[in-house]
Amino acid sequence: MSKTSQQNTTTDASGVSVIHTEAHSSGLQQVPQLVPVSPGGGGKAVPPSKQGKKNSFVDRNSDEYRQRRERNNMAVKKSRLKSKQKAQDTLQRVNQLKEENERLEAKIKLLTKELSVLKDLFLEHAHNFADNVQPVGTETTTTNAENSG
Repeated sequence: MSKTSQQNTTTDASGVSVIHTEAHSSGLQQVPQLVPVSPGGGGKAVPPSKQGKKNSFVDRNSDEYRQRRERNNMAVKKSRLKSKQKAQDTLQRVNQLKEENERLEAKIKLLTKELSVLKDLFLEHAHNFADNVQPVGTETTTTNAENSG
């Protein structure tokens, strides 16, 4: 089985070479391969946000530059204030939770003491009750002995 293929190379708008291959002898369709345009091959990938920007000189005295800087400075201030507020809110919440935890721990101690006292009272009462009550079988035996004698 002989395979003969034909390759066409094109470059798209983003600067990527696309190699199209067509197989003559097989009925399979081959997938286009993407290869970098630069002859060196390697290099870092450029994020999509930076692809459209050019490394041209920016006039720092222009109105557009000053407006962009002002907008950026306002956005930075807003972001920092928001971050600071979030940190303060978190700290306040931590303090509230600490106070609540202390209250709950004090309540646990109080309830544990109360449980201990009630338990002791119950055991004492149960012990006294057991001493005062005679078993049912003992009473009948004593009564029968007195009647027979």
